[in-house]
Amino acid sequence: MPKRVDRRTVDLGAYPDLVVIYLGMRINRPFGLVRLLKLGPQIQRAVAARPDGLLLHENVLWGLFPPHLGMRQYWRDFDALEAWARTLPHQAWWQAFLQDSGGTGFWHEAYFRRGGFEAVYDDLADPPGLGRIAPLTAAQGRMFSARDRLAHAIGASVDTSDVGTTG
Repeated sequence: MPKRVDRRTVDLGAYPDLVVIYLGMRINRPFGLVRLLKLGPQIQRAVAARPDGLLLHENVLWGLFPPHLGMRQYWRDFDALEAWARTLPHQAWWQAFLQDSGGTGFWHEAYFRRGGFEAVYDDLADPPGLGRIAPLTAAQGRMFSARDRLAHAIGASVDTSDVGTTG
């Protein structure tokens, strides 16, 4: 006789401001593999340092042809994620990427338990995820930062003090 499926769910009561972010780096040109291979160990070291607010980091293989690697991260709240993104080493990685993508394309999509999504796609002619189902617009001006994109998405003021904060 077949065994019943052990079906479970989660209680997210302890995480009212949870943010789930998917990130990916896709190789656009052969030399992009060098950038990806250099960045991977750096990301692993940064995650191993257990940044404040990072609850879980999981590596993801989005595709083989072209190579497309990434991660899924669970953050306590947007403030913690944003604070980490504005410090080293992330800040240096991001500034270097914006100067020269090194033959790669980068994207992220963030989902907020309290509501709203925000996403960005850099040097990706054929973006994944939300970039396939919604119109794309330039990530400039008020659409450059994740905080501003989130505020735009939920129709809030730019400070978004009602989203992603604790206590």
